Amino acid sequence: MQLSDDIVYLKGVGPARAKVLAAELGVRTVGQLLDHLPFRYIDRSALATVSSLRDDGQYVVLRGQVTNLQTTATGKFRERLTCDFYDGTGTMQLVWFAGTKWVREKLKPNITYLVMGRPTLFNGQWQLSHPELEAATSQDTSHTSPFLPVYNTTEKMKSAGLGTRALARITESLVAQLPPMEETLPAPILERFHLMPLREAYINIHYPTSQQALDQARARLKYEELFFLQLDYQYAHQQRVTASEGRIFSRVGEMFNGFYNQHLPFPLTGAQKRVIREVHDDMRSGRQMNRLLQGDVGSGKTLVALMCMLLALDNGCQACLMAPTEILATQHYQTFLRMLDGMPIQVELLTGSLRAAQKKKVKQRLAEGEIQLLIGTHALIEDDVDFQNLGLVVIDEQHRFGVQQRSRLWTKAQVPPHILVMTATPIPRTLAMTLYGDLDCSVIDELPPGRQPVRTYHRIEANRVKVFHFLKQQIDAGRQVYIVYPLIEESEKTDLKNLYDGLEMVHYFFPRPQYQTSMVHGRLTAEEKASEMERFKAGLTHIMVATTVIEVGVDVPNATVMVIENAERFGLSQLHQLRGRVGRGGGDSYCILMTKDNLAANSKERIRTMCATTDGFKIAEADLRLRGPGDIQGLQQSGILDLKLADIVDDEPLVRATRDTVRDLLAADPTLAHYPQLRRHIEHSKNKLLWGKIS
Repeated sequence: MQLSDDIVYLKGVGPARAKVLAAELGVRTVGQLLDHLPFRYIDRSALATVSSLRDDGQYVVLRGQVTNLQTTATGKFRERLTCDFYDGTGTMQLVWFAGTKWVREKLKPNITYLVMGRPTLFNGQWQLSHPELEAATSQDTSHTSPFLPVYNTTEKMKSAGLGTRALARITESLVAQLPPMEETLPAPILERFHLMPLREAYINIHYPTSQQALDQARARLKYEELFFLQLDYQYAHQQRVTASEGRIFSRVGEMFNGFYNQHLPFPLTGAQKRVIREVHDDMRSGRQMNRLLQGDVGSGKTLVALMCMLLALDNGCQACLMAPTEILATQHYQTFLRMLDGMPIQVELLTGSLRAAQKKKVKQRLAEGEIQLLIGTHALIEDDVDFQNLGLVVIDEQHRFGVQQRSRLWTKAQVPPHILVMTATPIPRTLAMTLYGDLDCSVIDELPPGRQPVRTYHRIEANRVKVFHFLKQQIDAGRQVYIVYPLIEESEKTDLKNLYDGLEMVHYFFPRPQYQTSMVHGRLTAEEKASEMERFKAGLTHIMVATTVIEVGVDVPNATVMVIENAERFGLSQLHQLRGRVGRGGGDSYCILMTKDNLAANSKERIRTMCATTDGFKIAEADLRLRGPGDIQGLQQSGILDLKLADIVDDEPLVRATRDTVRDLLAADPTLAHYPQLRRHIEHSKNKLLWGKIS
C-alpha cells in the first residue's frame, strides 16, 4: 500500500463510501485519510459504572451485557428499539430511533460490550440514546490501544454508514498496514528536538499505546505543521528579497522636503520618522518593497503614507492609495487635499459612484501622467485604469481586500510597484510570525501629541437614562456624539438594538430642533452618506446614529463620546476600531459599551478587556485568545491557517522555535542544497497562496 493509493481499495470503504469521503472531507487518498486526525479520544480503560452515573452531560464508557431487546412501532415504517444494559452495579436503558434493524442484528446476548455516550435521566431511569457499541473483545490485536479515536463527521457521512466508529475501524485497518514513510524533517532537527519518527507519530495519533505516546505524536506533528508553515513564508521572503527587481527611489526632492518644511500639520513622532526611514531604505535598495505598516487607531499612518507617496513623486513616479470604502477613500482624498494645499501636486479621487463622464476624465488624465496621486476604492483595479508610471501602491485596511484584488494593482506598471499595506488592526505577534512572514513589518507604536486615551465604561439598560443625560451634558458643552447600532432594521431572530428604533429613542430623549441628528448606514447611496457625514463634520448635527459603516475613515475631532449598543455582539478588534473614532481632539473622550445585563463568559471578558486598556496590541492578543486564529482577519475564509493540531496561541513557544530553526537553516543553506526533502516541499508548494504576498 502507498500513501497515494485511492481509498476505494481500503477495507470498509468501497466506491460508494469513497465518493462520500471525497465530497464531504476532500479525502481521496490513503495519505489524506491518514491526515484526517481524531479531535478527541475515549479512554476505554477509564470505565464508569451505572451506579456512579451523574446527570452532568459527561461522555462515559461502560462495560456490560444487553438483555430484553424490544421493538415498538412509532409510526408508519418507523420503530424504536430498546434494551436493558447491566454492568453488575445497575441497569440502564439503551434506545435507538433509527437504524434499528442493523442494531438488532448486531446485538447478541451473553456478549460483553463497551457502551459509549452521554447518559441522561428519563422518568427517573438512566437512558442512553444511540450509544456507540463495540464488543469488548473485538479490538484489533495488532494495535492494543486504550484510546478510542473520535473523528469529525457530517450528516451525509453518517447516512452512508461513515460515523466516527466506522471511520475508526477504517483507520485502524489503515494503521495496521501503514507502509514505511520517508522522513520529511532533516535528521539533525529530529535529534535536536527529540521528535518521534513520522510513521510512529501517525500510528500513535490515531491509536496511541499510552498517554505519553499520544503526547509525543502530537508534539511531532505540531512541529511538522509549524515548521513547514515557516519554511513556506521565510523561503518566499528570502526569494523576494534576493531576486525581485524594484524601482530605485534614491532622490529625496522638493515634494518631500517642501511638505516636511512647510506643510507638516504637526511634528512627526519618533515612530513615524523610523517607519519613513524603513520605507525609504526599501525603496532605494533596488528590490521591490513589500512592507506591512501597523499602527494603532490614530497613530498617524495616513501622514506616513502620504510622505512615502511624495518620495515616489520626487523620483518621477505616480502613487495611489486604495481604501475599502468610499467613506474612507473620500476621507483620505480630503485629507490629502488639505495637507497638500498650495503644493504643485494633482490629486484625484476615483470611486464607483462617480459619474461616467467624471470617471472617463480621471482615467484619461491618469494615463497621460497629469494626475500624480490617485485615491480610490476597488475602482482602481478596473481593467481600463492605466497609469503612466506607477511607482508606489498603498493599500489601507489591507485585510478587507482579497489577495487577488490587491494583486491586480501589480499589473498597472511594467516594473512591479513598491507596496505598502496598512492596518489599524494590530496583528498579534504569533500571527506576524506566521501568516505575515513574507512581509517586512513596520510598527508605529506612539500616538501623536494631543491624542488622549479614551475612557471606556460598561453600562447596562438600567443605566440608559443616566447615559443619555451624560450625552446631553457633552452636547450642551459643544461636543458631538456617536451612537452605533449593530442592525439597520429589527430582526425577528435577534433581540439586538436596531438603528431605526434607536433613532426614534434618540429623538425622544433629544427633541428637535434643539438637538439635530445625522444617520449613516450601508443602504444609503454614496452621496447620501457623504452628505450626512459632512453635516456632522461641519457641526450642523449633534448626534451621529450609525451602523458599523463608520468603523474606519471617520475623523471628527469635536466628537467626544462613542456609545456602542449591544457591544457584546462585536469582536474586540471592531470595538477597538469604533472607539478610535473619538479621542481625535484635545479634550477628554469617552466610549460607553451598552450591553444586556446577563453576559456569557466570553462576552464579559471582551467587555472587561475593552475597559481595561486602549493598547491595540494588547487587545489583538486578547482577541486571538478569545476567538482563535480562524475567525480574525478573515483567515478562516482564506484557508491559509488550516492547522490540524497546532494552535498558534497555545503553542506560541513552538511557533518561535520553528521560526528560529527555519531562519538559521536558510541562513546556512539558502538554496536548501543539503536538504532534498525540503527542496521537494518547496517545489510542491510553489503555487500555494501565501497570505503575506500581495501578488
